[in-house]
This record gives sequence, structure tokens and C-alpha cells, in this order.
Amino acid sequence: MVALPALREVLAGPDFRRLYGVRLVAQFGDGLLQAALATFVLFSPEREPDAIKVATAFAILLLPYSVIGPFAGVFLDRWRRRNILVRANLLKALLTIPVIALVLSGNDGIPLGLSVLVVLGVGRFVLAGLSASLPHVVEGRDLVTANALTPTSGTIMSAIGALGGVALRAAVGGGDHGSAIVLVCALVAYLGSAGIALLIAVDRLGPDGTRPADTMRGVAVGLVEGISELRLHAQAGRAIAVVGAHRIVFGVLTAGGLLLVRYTFNAVVAADSALNEFALLTGAAALGALIGAILTPGASRRWGSVNWSVFALAQGGVVGIPLVIVGAMVPSFPLLLAGSLSIGFTGQSVKVCSDTLVQRFIPDDHLGRVFALFDMIVNVCLVGGITLMALASPTTGQAPFVYAASGLLLVGTALWYHRHGPRRVRSTA
Repeated sequence: MVALPALREVLAGPDFRRLYGVRLVAQFGDGLLQAALATFVLFSPEREPDAIKVATAFAILLLPYSVIGPFAGVFLDRWRRRNILVRANLLKALLTIPVIALVLSGNDGIPLGLSVLVVLGVGRFVLAGLSASLPHVVEGRDLVTANALTPTSGTIMSAIGALGGVALRAAVGGGDHGSAIVLVCALVAYLGSAGIALLIAVDRLGPDGTRPADTMRGVAVGLVEGISELRLHAQAGRAIAVVGAHRIVFGVLTAGGLLLVRYTFNAVVAADSALNEFALLTGAAALGALIGAILTPGASRRWGSVNWSVFALAQGGVVGIPLVIVGAMVPSFPLLLAGSLSIGFTGQSVKVCSDTLVQRFIPDDHLGRVFALFDMIVNVCLVGGITLMALASPTTGQAPFVYAASGLLLVGTALWYHRHGPRRVRSTA
């Protein structure tokens, strides 16, 4: 478990608390944004999404940034990361304005998709910058504790923002007007995150070392160097691959869960009930992530990061996925909740361990671009899982063979990582 003395030591650093605050407020805003768009597009009674539409929506939101993300990550190793956090959050606030305008006009087409793409793309850039900055405000031996605390808390704040956004929209009367009010609150959150980042000294978050001129050639060379770092440090590359495998499964279950609550557990016209159930599934996954974050520092310290990741993956494959299959086919919503909790636990456990291994093995002057590559892989795998579900699943989301294949992927990844991972690497947090 997370040791309280280690947790207190991490939280004692004022710059860590500020960096932590930047993440919490920004991800709360992201939750508000996602809630506004979900209620506007996916859970609106007059807009009925099928699996293909769900996959298309996620592809529009994630894949284009995945292409440009590695290039953007190079700048995390060239520009002052504190300045990036300030300006990127201000840019997110500015870019939310056209999203608000499109929602108020009832436009749910390509212009809205592109506008949201840009906002979330900048947001992913911010998250990569936060991960690259963390080793500058936390001692190396406390990295695993910080990696357990910060992304998990961010995920929980995003879930709180989403639930709060749904509640706020209902409180102000719902409809497109309610979605726009939620988006305004997200804009305010982004401004608050930028304000917190301003409290950090300009040079506090790195990068260390010299920074070559920001030419396109320099960016391309930097990207190649980032890929080369993963080849040199195979431990980090394998850790990223493990998270990617989980995200494929998570993508399958995200699309499957949305279709199940929209068409199997509820009548087509009961969009509000479906939204509430999807929020509960999201909350169960967030609770599982919290449990993983609490247990991972102590478990990885005792058994090693790779062995703990292997256990978490196997648990998801032999416990979580069967619960999902039975819950989908009976159907039983409580079993679906239990499966979501299990898969959330798996995801956060492997992510904490993998983040720590990447931070430990990759030099700081390449850390930004490697985390951007990491983010790209996560996005591509997530969309890949969603697309697989869209192509193979009926509209009801009852696709037991797809879910079973996901379980086999988790178990197979666990066996591969057990054989090839750096089992001697342990947390010292």
C-alpha cells in the first residue's frame, strides 16, 4: 500500500503541490468538457449513436493528435515546461469558446469534432508535460508514490468533473443550453490551472541540458532520438507496450459499455438513464484505479514493478473479463460494475509501474518526447480497441467473443512480460 510517511514526504514539497494542483484542476475541466459533449452527442434522445458512430467520434478526438503528438513532445524537451503548462492551459480556455458556440447552435457535425479535437489535443500535451516534469519536484525514491498519487487523482477528478457536469446540466434545465453552461465551467477550470502553474518558478520543471534550435529538422531529429532512447532502454519500451495492450482492452470495454447501457439495459429513448448507468461504470473503473494506486507502491516495492504488473494483467484477464461477459449476456448491471472495477484496477496498476520505469530509465533531456510517444501509443491502442468493438459487435454491445479475446490479450501480455520484463527493478519509494 501507499506508505503514509512516503505520501507525506511527497506532499511536503511546495512545487509538487503546485504541479499536483495544475493536474487536478485541468483534469476536472476535462471531465466537465467530456460530460458536456457526452450529453450533447452520445446521450441525447434525438441523437442515437451506433457502434460505428461511437468509434468515429473517438477516432476524430484521438488519432490526429496521436500523429502530431510525438513532434509536440520534442518541444517538451526544448521549452521551459512551466511555461508550456501556463500557455497550454490558457490556449485550452481560448479554444473552448468555439466549442461553446457550436453547441449553442446545435451543430454536432465535423466542425464540433475538429474543435474538440484541438482542445483535447492540447490537453494531452499538458498531461505529457506534467509527467515529464514530475521527476523535478519529487526525489527519485518517491517517484512510484508520486506516480500512484497524481494520475489516479487526476482520473478521479476527471470523473468528478464528469459527474458534476451531468448534475449541473440537469440542474439548469438540460438541453444544449445546459451543455454550454458546463463548457463555460470547463473554461474557468483551465484558467485556474494556468494560474496555479504561474506559481512555479520558470526553470523549476526543466528540461535539463542544452536545447538546440527549434527548427523542423531539429524536431524530426529529436523525434528519432526519442525512438532511439526506447530502443536503448528496452525496459521502458516493454513497459509502454504493456500499457498499450491494456488500452486496447479498455477501448473494447468502453465502446461495449456505452452500447450496453444505451441499448441493452435501457430503452432507446431513455437516454438519461443510460447516461447515469454509464457514469456508474466510469465511477467503478475509477474506484478500481484508486485501489490500484493505493496498493501498487507497496506491492511493487515488495515484489517488483514487473511482477506486480503481471499480476494485475492476469487478474484483469481471469477475473475482470469473465465478469464483463456474464454481465453483458445475462444481462446483470452489478456484474458489469464489478468487471469495470477489476479492469480499472489493472489499468492503474500497470500505468503507475510503467510511468516509473520510463522516468527511471529515460534521460531527462529525452523524457518529454518519450512521454509524448507513450501518449500516442495509448491513444492509438484505445481507438484500436473501440474500432474493433465497432466492427465486431452488434448494436446491443453483447459481443462475448470480442470480450473473451480481450481477456486472452491481457493474459498473453502478462505471460510475455513475465518472461521478458526487468524483474529485478523494484520501487524504493
